[in-house]
Amino acid sequence: MITPFTDIINGRPGFDRNFTNGELVSKMLRSLSEDWNSLKMLIDNLKDVNTYPLEELYGTLMTYELNNAETNEKTRKSKEEMKEPPKRQIALKSTNDEGSSNTNMSGEELDDLVLLVKK
Repeated sequence: MITPFTDIINGRPGFDRNFTNGELVSKMLRSLSEDWNSLKMLIDNLKDVNTYPLEELYGTLMTYELNNAETNEKTRKSKEEMKEPPKRQIALKSTNDEGSSNTNMSGEELDDLVLLVKK
């Protein structure tokens, strides 16, 4: 966005009008989309637009865009993680028969049961 804006500004001698720095900053802020409203309001309230350097505005816009991109990426990743179906966990029901015990099993049966549980 900065490059086309700069091209228009550099072509301004053909307009027979010189824009002040304040006019250029105001035009740049007005041309921003609604996604930039919070930054526009902040600059309007904290800075004097007539004395705010255009180069500093460019730097502020680039910094805001980088920070906003990182935030949007984190938000997108967290939304994708939330869309994943929950992983199912299987729980085995445990029963305890008072009349039976492991002592009735032969050693081979007990070894097979231990291998099954380990798997």
